[in-house]
Order: sequence, then C-alpha cells, then structure tokens
Amino acid sequence: MSLLLKIKNSPKLKLGLIIIGSLVALGILFFASIYFGAWGKLPSSKELSELQQSRATQVLSSEGELIGKFFIHDRQPVKYEEFPQHLIDALIATEDVRFYNHSGIDSRSLMRVFFKSILLQDESAGGGSTITLQLAKNIYGRKDYGFLGIVVNKFQEVVIANRLEKTYDKEDIIRLYFNTVPFSDNTFGIESASMKFFGKHTSELNVEESAVLVGMLKASHYYNPRIFPERSKQRRNVVLSQMEKYGFISEEKEKEAQETELVLNYKNYGHDKGLAPYFREQVRKDVSKVLDTLKNKDGKKYNIYRDGLIVHTTLNYRMQELAEESMQEHMAALQEQHEKSYGKATPWKRNPKILEDAIKRSRPYKTLENEGLSEEEIMAELDKTQPMELFEYNGSITKTASVKDSIEHYLKFLNSGMLAVEPGTGAVQAWVGGIDYRYFQYDHVSQSKRQVGSTFKPIVYSAALENGIEPCTYFSAREVTYEGGWTPSNSGSDEDDPHMNYNMKEALSQSMNTIAVKVLMEAGIGNVINQARRMGIESEIPSVPSIALGTASMSLAELTTAFTPFVNDGNYSEPFYITKIEDGNGNLLAEFKPTNGTSPALSETNRQVMVEMMKATVNEGTAYRLRNTYGLRNDIAGKTGTTQNNKDGWFVGMTPNLVTVTWVGSDDHRIGFSNTSIGQGANSALPVFGKLMQKMNAEPQFKEVTQARFPVSAEVIEMMDCKPEKRDGFFKRLFGKNDQNDERNKRTEKQEEKKEKKGFFKRLFGGKKNN
Repeated sequence: MSLLLKIKNSPKLKLGLIIIGSLVALGILFFASIYFGAWGKLPSSKELSELQQSRATQVLSSEGELIGKFFIHDRQPVKYEEFPQHLIDALIATEDVRFYNHSGIDSRSLMRVFFKSILLQDESAGGGSTITLQLAKNIYGRKDYGFLGIVVNKFQEVVIANRLEKTYDKEDIIRLYFNTVPFSDNTFGIESASMKFFGKHTSELNVEESAVLVGMLKASHYYNPRIFPERSKQRRNVVLSQMEKYGFISEEKEKEAQETELVLNYKNYGHDKGLAPYFREQVRKDVSKVLDTLKNKDGKKYNIYRDGLIVHTTLNYRMQELAEESMQEHMAALQEQHEKSYGKATPWKRNPKILEDAIKRSRPYKTLENEGLSEEEIMAELDKTQPMELFEYNGSITKTASVKDSIEHYLKFLNSGMLAVEPGTGAVQAWVGGIDYRYFQYDHVSQSKRQVGSTFKPIVYSAALENGIEPCTYFSAREVTYEGGWTPSNSGSDEDDPHMNYNMKEALSQSMNTIAVKVLMEAGIGNVINQARRMGIESEIPSVPSIALGTASMSLAELTTAFTPFVNDGNYSEPFYITKIEDGNGNLLAEFKPTNGTSPALSETNRQVMVEMMKATVNEGTAYRLRNTYGLRNDIAGKTGTTQNNKDGWFVGMTPNLVTVTWVGSDDHRIGFSNTSIGQGANSALPVFGKLMQKMNAEPQFKEVTQARFPVSAEVIEMMDCKPEKRDGFFKRLFGKNDQNDERNKRTEKQEEKKEKKGFFKRLFGGKKNN
C-alpha cells in the first residue's frame, strides 16, 4: 500500500512507470503485428507441415553414380537415417549444445540477441542461433525492413521456430536443417555439399569430413575448403574441439582427427563443368521435352530444376572418365602439331573472309547489330580491349584482348567428338561432344554434320556383297574418269602401280579410293543408298559416284548407328541413353527402350565377311598403328576416314561389344589440316580410340569389352582365303582400256586362274603369277 502511495505522490516515478508500461505495451503490439502478419504473412502450422523445398534433379550413370544435376539451388534431400551420428554430434556441439532441452528458443542466446544484435545493431554478433531458428531463416530467408529489419526478422524467426517445434520432433528438425542449410559454391543441403566436396554420400562421411562441413556453416565462403584450405582446416579443428568438450568424442580421437590432412575430392556438378557436360545437356533437352507431356498429382507440369527428379542413363561413369582423358591427351598434342604446321600462315590470314564471317556470326556482333549500330560502330566496339579468360590446353589464361582477338584465338582450335555405344542396344557408354564445354558448347555428337570420308566405304562394300559380288573379286587400281570429268585417285604413293588388281579385302583395308568407286558402280548407286538406309542412315545421300568416298554429310551419332549392324547380327541400333525418369520418391514417370532395325541389313555370312575385312584394316591396313604404336592386341575391326583437303579426320573402332566413332576437325569447314600426314584419320582421330583402349585394357572391369573375340565361321574363313593382289598381264597393260566399262569387267580369283592357264606366256614359259 505504501508503494502505491509513493507512486501516487511521486510524479517522476509515476511517469517512469507509464513510460515502461507504454514501451511494454508497444512491444507487445509490435510483436502482435509481426505475429498476425502485418509485416508479411507467416507460414501456418499446416503450411509448415507440408514443407517442400526446391530440389535438384539428379542424372545417374548406369551404375547409379551421380553424373550431374539440374538445379536453381543445388539441393538433394536425404533421410535422417542417412546422417552419421558424428555429423549430428558436430552440429549440436558447434551450433546448439542445448538443442534437445529447449523448444526452439534458447533464453540465454535470446538475451545475447537483445543486447548485441537489437540494441547495439551488431549483425556480426550472431543471434539466438538455435538450430530451429536457423532452420526458419534457411527456409524463409530475410527481408529488408529498413532500420527495424533485424528486429522484425528475428521476431518472425521466433514465431516460425516455435511453430516448427510444435509441428516436428527433434529428428525432423535436424533432417530439415541439414537439407536446407547453405554451403559454399551455391550448394544447399548436406548431401549436395558432401558429394561436391568429398565425392561421397552423406552416410559415408568420416568424422573429419563432417567437421569440415559443419565448420563451413559459420561463414560458408570464408571457410570454403576449396578456396581456403588452411582456414577450413583450422575451423574443422575448432569443431572437433567442441565435440570433445561436450563429450561426443574422446580426447585421443580429437587429437588424431586434428592431425589428419584436409583432403578433398571436389566434383563440380554445374551445367558447364564436371563429367560429361555435353551428354548432360542433351539429357536435359530430352527430359524437358518428356516432362512437357507429364503432370504431377496436382495437375501441374514437372519442373526439371525444382522437382528433384531422378534420371537414369546408360552412361558408363568410368568409361566416360577415360574417354575424356584420352581426348584431352591426344587433342592437346594434335593442336600443337596443327599450329606448328601452319606457323604464321594461318588459313584466316590467307583468307580474311574466314575471320570476318566468324566475327559476324558471334553473339557480341549480333547483339550490337540488334541495338541498331552501324557496322563501323560495331567493329569499333569489338576492337575495345578488356581482361578476358581464354582457353588453352595447359590451363586457361587471362589477358587483355578485344572481342576480335578472342574470336581469332578460338579459330585456331581443332575440335573433337566421340561416341561409344553397346551395339546390341545402342546404349551409350561414353559421349564426348567437344574439347571443353565451358568454351565450346556446340555438340559434335548430336548437332554437327560433316562429310564422313572413307568411313562410308564399308557401307559400299556391304552393298556389293549383298548384291552378289564375291569378296575375292579383283578390281584394278587404275584411275578412271567418270561422268562430269571426275577422276578419283588414291592417297598413297605416287609410285603405286596402276596395273595392280586387288581383292575387296585388300582394297578396303588400304582404303583405295579408285576401287571403292568401282565397287560402288558395280553394286549400283541405288543399291548402295538403299543399303545405307537399311543400316540406319537417314541423312540425304546424293546419287553420284563420289558418295563412295564419303562426300555425304552425317552426324557422328548417325554414323555410329550405321556401324552397329556389323556387330549386332546385321541389325542397326540407334544411340540410346535415358532408361527411365523417376520422381524424388522413386515413382516411375517414364521409361524408354532401345530402337533397333526391324530386319537385318546384312546376311550373317556377309556381316562376318565385313568384320574380317575391317579386322584387316587394323591388322595390316590404314589403322595398323593401333598395333604398332598403341600396342593393342585386342580383337578390333575398324575403318579410318579422311575428307577432301584434310578437313575431317574419322575413325571407327569396333570390338564385339563396343562401337566407337571419333571425329576431329575445325568448326569452320574452310579450315583444314595443312597436310595429310597430320590430318588423315589415322593420325587425327584414331589415337583417341587407341588411348581409350589402352586405358580400358588396364582395368579389369572392362574385360567384357577388351577380351571379347569376334566369332567367324569356317565358311567365311574359306571365302576370305583370297590370293594377294595380281598385276595385269603384258597385253592387258599394253592394250587395256582405261574406261569405266573395262573396269566393271571384273573377275573372281577362280576365273582369273582359269584364264592364266590359257595365257600365251603362261603356256609358253610356265612363268609364276606376280604376288
């Protein structure tokens, strides 16, 4: 009673109490305004119970390994049961040691928030950072409310944290936290961070790795182990000390873990980095088309970047790694050869239009043109210099250059493509679309069409066999002029004897152009084109003799299809790489099957004959360097290819269980190799396959490919027992007509032997046949 009298009789005390009461009332009203959504609607308990975060779509290899992801935020949710206990312990010890004893708000931490963060406006002082409060911030972020921002955001998080604690148990809060918390390098959630920094799933983390990831949460960029390894290691050791302090690990374990070196296995799953970027981009395009035809349970279309889908593919993870290594090793050396051969006399110096056209095709030029600038103004802009990163094989370089300089820089580079498929199904095992996706995003597997050169010859010879021409039929190597004045010649020595006759096996293994055209004319151009169609080729093939030398243009994927019949019972198989698409819970959304030819393109006998011919190409022909340079002893059939003026180099390598096609050339068709020695398929494209097979031979997991043998029947062995090349007789050399009709008057070995017995010199002197 006396206190009330004192208040009544003391105006100052009364005023103070009024002020305090007003402040309290104001605080309550302020909190109420936040609680009831005056500063922005807060999620209800029901909405919190249906939390759905944006999740990355995963692309998996045939073995289930993660190849890449499509995401806005790189996040892969995992279950609580997949968290190792030491990971949870590290989080509790470092971020919220009283986590299991509060209901989302830690009063001690809250007092720190009030005095440091709110009154002193010190954002770096931390907050009442319980795991639940951090979860609220992770899920809903923070908004800018001006000078009241800290207060409003903190109170909002308090309300959300309280509702989270009422909606979820502690295990669920840990699960939600780990699945939403941000890490370095635009990575969200523990699974994505674990895969990115250590190349393993969360369940496989050891205590040191868990400590690194938890330590990163204090300041994700500052403690990024990729950029600041020593700083990250120091923070890791702080986490380990906290774990020991609160009894989660022993002192001995702490010391042992702190002495362990920080070792990363960093894997980048960004769209332009990491394994198989060209393949992943093709998968993205195809999956997006499929998703346009599907709807989820809410009747909405699936989103490849947000819905956490799982895409299963046929890609062999390890073979893809080896394929990319092989391509990089060879192309770096070939590029050096290529540049050295031209010196300063580059094609675009001799023909300035090449550079001019490249500039006008470039994005900067088109952007400025669309803005209405004149050509003179555009060129002036493109001449301005600035620091820029430029690709080089031994590491990207940063230099001051103009856009024009950069365009000229990239003109010098050769590019490459490679596709390896399982012939029985067309299942893609490896896909290399170019030399570096960051700088060259044009995919040479699926987008590019180039002349295929001599790799078309096996199709010509297949048509000949299918139309009754025997494998031991002999053809003259003499040059013939065809309609239109076209005279194909061989790329061998100038001393090649034009009067020699070769059987089809020899002619194909040595890739003789003159004979390839004669075989085509004997089989019939129409029959050859039909044969190509039966082998899966859909591109336009002109009805002219020059198609025998591969003047038709095709994609690398299409050419690969055409070679599968040789090792797939005569049927073609189209490249096939997506097996199924699932939602994040494993429910099947779409499934895909291989596409094969409906009937054999070759008889079994002719198929085996063609394989034997192409084995000869490797054993004694244009692809012999697989034996003498790369030391390969595998059962391999193959075909080299080089186009006119050395513009494109090709190689097709086949084992019974793998068909591999490689291409090398310049993206500008006007830029070829300076000479055949460098540009021929045996030098430009074959080595990628050679290196890949060397690497696969060293790894037992590929023995089904590397140790497989081509089966061959006794009938085919007998059919292929041809006598070697033979030389025209004296009168043939003296009076033989060098015209097409004469060349089409072919003879089999038996016919030739019969004629020899009746020959004038043979009867008179009994001379030997020229071998």
